[in-house]
Amino acid sequence: MKELERDLGLPSVFAISIGAMIGSGIFILPALALEVAGPAVILAYALAGLLVVPAALSKSEMATAMPKAGGTYIYIERGMGPLLGTVAGVGTWFSLSFKGALALVGGVPYLLLLFDLPLRPVALGVAAVLILVNVVGAKQTGRLQVGIVVVMLAALGWFAAGSAPSVQQANYAGFFDAGLGGLLAATGLVFVSYAGVTKVASVAEEVENPGRNIPLGILGSLAFTTVLYVAIVAVLVGVTDPGSVAGSLTPMAVAAEATLGQVGVVVVILAAILALVSTANAGVLSSSRYPFAMSRDKLAPPSFSAVSERFGTPVTSITLTGAVLLVLIAFVPILDIAKLASAFQILVFGLINVAVVAFREGNAEYDPEFTSPLYPWLQVFGAVTAALLLTQMGSTALLGAVAITLGSVVWYVLYARPRVSREGVVTDAVRRKVGESALSRTESAMDEPPREVLVALTKDLDDGRERSLVTVAADLVRPDDGRVVVVRFEEVPDQVPLTEAVTAQSSADRSYEARIEALAAELDVAIEADEIVSHDTKHAVVNFAEGRGVDTIVAEHEPLRLRSRLFGDPIDWVVRHAHCDVLLVDNLGYDRPERVVLSGDGGPYPPRAVSVAAAVAAANASELLLQHPPNPEMTEQHERTVGEYQADLSALLSVPVRSVSLRADGGRPTNVDVVVRRAPARGLRNVRFAARPPASSPRCTTITVYPHGSRRPGVAQRLLERLTF
Repeated sequence: MKELERDLGLPSVFAISIGAMIGSGIFILPALALEVAGPAVILAYALAGLLVVPAALSKSEMATAMPKAGGTYIYIERGMGPLLGTVAGVGTWFSLSFKGALALVGGVPYLLLLFDLPLRPVALGVAAVLILVNVVGAKQTGRLQVGIVVVMLAALGWFAAGSAPSVQQANYAGFFDAGLGGLLAATGLVFVSYAGVTKVASVAEEVENPGRNIPLGILGSLAFTTVLYVAIVAVLVGVTDPGSVAGSLTPMAVAAEATLGQVGVVVVILAAILALVSTANAGVLSSSRYPFAMSRDKLAPPSFSAVSERFGTPVTSITLTGAVLLVLIAFVPILDIAKLASAFQILVFGLINVAVVAFREGNAEYDPEFTSPLYPWLQVFGAVTAALLLTQMGSTALLGAVAITLGSVVWYVLYARPRVSREGVVTDAVRRKVGESALSRTESAMDEPPREVLVALTKDLDDGRERSLVTVAADLVRPDDGRVVVVRFEEVPDQVPLTEAVTAQSSADRSYEARIEALAAELDVAIEADEIVSHDTKHAVVNFAEGRGVDTIVAEHEPLRLRSRLFGDPIDWVVRHAHCDVLLVDNLGYDRPERVVLSGDGGPYPPRAVSVAAAVAAANASELLLQHPPNPEMTEQHERTVGEYQADLSALLSVPVRSVSLRADGGRPTNVDVVVRRAPARGLRNVRFAARPPASSPRCTTITVYPHGSRRPGVAQRLLERLTF
C-alpha cells in the first residue's frame, strides 16, 4: 500500500477551516439576524462561536483517533450505531444542501447589483451549472480556493478598517430590546456560519502532528473567525441607520456604500460572489458524499455509491443532491432556508458531542492523540445547549428537524435495519453499564436469602408434589437457617359460616401434619404446618403472608380452566397483591436435581431468579447452566460483552456454572431436572393466559420467579436491557 504523506501544517489547517466558514455567515445572515435580535446580533455571533467549541473539541479528538474515517457521519455512525448514523447522515446531507441553497439565494442578489436580472431564475441557473460541474468531475484547484480566501479576508479587513471610524454609538441603542429569546433565536440562526470549522477533519490523515495541529488549527480558526464576525457585524450595525440593513438581501453592500462609496460596494460584491459560489459548489460536493457514504454502509440503496464509468463521479448521489438544491431555491424562502440549515447543523453538532462519550465509555479501540478537556462536562454542555437552541429557533426549524429525524428513523427501520448487523460503540457501553447494574443487584439479592418462606397449598396434592414444594422452600431458607411455613388453604362457599364445625381437624389433616413433621426431620430445616379455612383463598394467602412477614411465597402453578379464564386465576391475584416475592412451580417432581437451568431471554438474568437457581444448585450440589437464546445477528463485540457478563456472574456463585445456548427448536438441553426463569415480560396478568411457561420442558419442573414490585425493573430498564442485550 502507498503511504500518504502528512504534509499539511498548522497554517494549512488554519486556512482550510477559515475558508470553510467565511461565506453566507457574513454576507447574508447579519441582515436576517438583525430582524430577530436587533443590535444584539453582535452578541449572537459571539455566543454561537462559543457554543461551537464543545463540538469542535469533540471532533478534533475523534479526528486524531480515526484520521482515516473521515466525516461527521462516520464518527456518529461508528460511535452511536446505524440508527443515529442514519439520522446524522441524512441530517448533515440536508444541512449542507440548505447551506448551498442559502449561499446561492443569498449570493445572487450581490450579482444583481451589477446586472438587472430576476433572482430565482439566476440562482437556479447557477445551481444547475454547479451540479453539472460536479457530475462531469471538474476539479476545483487548491490554489483557487486559497485565492478566494485571501480575497475575502482582504475585502473584509478593508471594510472593517475603513468603516470603523464612521461607527455611530446611537445605532447600538436598544441593544437588548429583543430579550433573551431574541438573542437565542438569532444565535441559532447564525450557528450555521461556523459549520465549516471542523471540515479539516476530513483530511486529518494528511495533517502532520495531528494531535497538536488539528485542535490548534480548529480552535484558532474558530477564535479568529468569531472575532472577525463580531467585529464586522459590529461595524455593519454601527455605520448603518437602525433598521436600514435588517431584512436586506445585500447587507454588506449597503454598509460598504455608506462608508466606502462605490469602490467599496464593487469590492464587497466581488468578494461575496466568489465566496458564495465557492460555498455553494463545496455544498454540492460535500453533501453528495453523504448518500455515497451511507450507500457503502448499506444504509442507502447501492445506486448512490455507483460511480459513473464515463465521468468517474457518483452521478446518482450528485443528481439527488442537486434536485434537493433546486427545489429549495425555487420554493423555500431564504429565512426558512437559513433556519433549516442551522437547525440541522445544531442537531449534528449535538450528536458529535454524544459520540465522543460513546467512544470514551465503550470498549472499542479508541486511542486519540488529542483528548478534549473537561470531559464529559463539556460534551454534556454542548449537547444540552444544542437542544436548547433548537427549541428557540421557531416552529419551521424545529418541525423540519423533527420531520427529518422521524423520516430517518422510518427509513432505517424499513430499509436499512434488515441489511446491517453493526452496532455503535455506545450500544456496547450502555450494555456494559446495564450488565454492571444487574450484577450489583444480583450480588445484593444473593446477600439477602429468604429467612421465612410460605408454601401455599391451594388445592389437594399427592404426597410427591407436596413434598416437592416443601423441599424447594427448604432449599431456599437453608443458607440462612430460616423457617418454612406450610399452610393448606381450604375454601368454603360464602353460604357456609366459618364455625368450629368447618375448622375441626380430620384424619387427613392429621396425616398432613405428620408428613410435614417428618419432612422437617428429614430435611433438617425448621418447618411448621398449619391449615386455614376461608371464603376466599387468594385473600387468605396474601393476608397470612403479610401477617407472618414471610419473604417468599411458593405455590403450584394453576392449570388454566374455563373458570380461571372467566373469573381470574387466584394465584395470579396473589402474585399481583403479595407484599413479597412469589415462586410459581410447574411441579413435575423435585428429587435432588443434578442439573439446574437458569433460563435467559436475551437480557441480564433477573437477580431474584439467580438467587433461587443458585440456592437450588447449592443445596443439591448441582451444576448450574446459564441458558441463553441463540442470536444469529449478534456481533462479535456483543458476544464478547455478554460472555464477560456471564463470567462475572459465575464468579459471584459458589456452584459449578456453565453457559449453554437454547436449541434451535426452542428446547432445553437434555437431562435437565429444574428450570428457573423470570416472570413473563408482558406483565403479571400474563400468568392467567399461559398454561405453562412457553420455553419450559415438559420433562422437568419449572420455577417461575415473580419478584415483589419494588424489586422489578421499570419499563425503561427492561426496554434498555432488551435493546442492548
